[in-house]
Amino acid sequence: MNIAIVGGSGAVGQELLKILEQRNFPFDDLKLFGSERSVGKEYNCKGKPYKVQLLKHGDDFKGINFAFVSAGSDVSKEFADDITRFGCIMIDNSSAFRMDENVPLVVPEVNALDAKFCPRRIVANPNCTTIQMVVALKAIDDISHIKRIYVSTYQAASGAGAAAMDELREQCWDYILGEEVIVKKFPHQLAFNMIPQVDVFTDNGYTKEEMKLVYETHKILNDESIAITPTAVRVPVLRSHAESIHIELEEKISADEAREILNQADRIIVSDDPENKVYPMPVDTANHDDIFVGRIRNDLYNDKALNLWVCFDQIRKGAATNTVQIAELLIENNWLQHK
Repeated sequence: MNIAIVGGSGAVGQELLKILEQRNFPFDDLKLFGSERSVGKEYNCKGKPYKVQLLKHGDDFKGINFAFVSAGSDVSKEFADDITRFGCIMIDNSSAFRMDENVPLVVPEVNALDAKFCPRRIVANPNCTTIQMVVALKAIDDISHIKRIYVSTYQAASGAGAAAMDELREQCWDYILGEEVIVKKFPHQLAFNMIPQVDVFTDNGYTKEEMKLVYETHKILNDESIAITPTAVRVPVLRSHAESIHIELEEKISADEAREILNQADRIIVSDDPENKVYPMPVDTANHDDIFVGRIRNDLYNDKALNLWVCFDQIRKGAATNTVQIAELLIENNWLQHK
């Protein structure tokens, strides 16, 4: 079993190295690929050092079973043929192929079977906010079909990469010290602020990030009838995204029933005891692979609606962990056949 990471020096690439070790993912050899500025950097995994090689066109992926690609959609599109030409399965963390009808968009806890059918040898990892929402809602949808979703996301700086986390730290210090706050990675100052824009705006007034929640949820759940209204907000948190979710159901489910359903769901931890100030928060959910759900309550005016507060580490389960889980799923079910 030979594997590769494309974008090994980035935030997700670095997390992938940790998760491969923590989950004891089986491999004999590991190759790291990156841009010219990353070439020669050395990183450890399972006690062995690996150097970053230059990503280039050619046959470098011959003999590699899986390539975990986290270098942006432009890189994914440019190098997809090189990566998959010799039978390697490309598990892609970018938005490049998510809506391609020949590329499965997979969250193992939700639509594992979709991973079996990947004619292009590419499996797409969904956007982090989509993963967070569909894992939290799938168990409920199985009991009572969800007709409508209103979701507001509260997204950490790390969703924009390691440099964005550094910028938030620097902005906080500059603000406290009374110095000029420098803005590079975000539309506005993020420190001690919130920005109701993640990604660029589209013609319909929603951002690309918001529309990903709509299109990707429909594809993963195989149901375009669900009405979804999203709002994405960047918040001054280093790590872990949160979502406030309102769902309208075909059949009534009480808050207590919802807690029981979620308690039994895979990868969900119910953290819901408001009287004792227990609910999910980014400070507690960072560096975990589970999705934490709290503030579960029935709607005040619609007895077939529920409200939830969901929090998770988007670098792990929202990217790196989900990617490795997809590879584990393919191995476990022997879905590695060539074209």
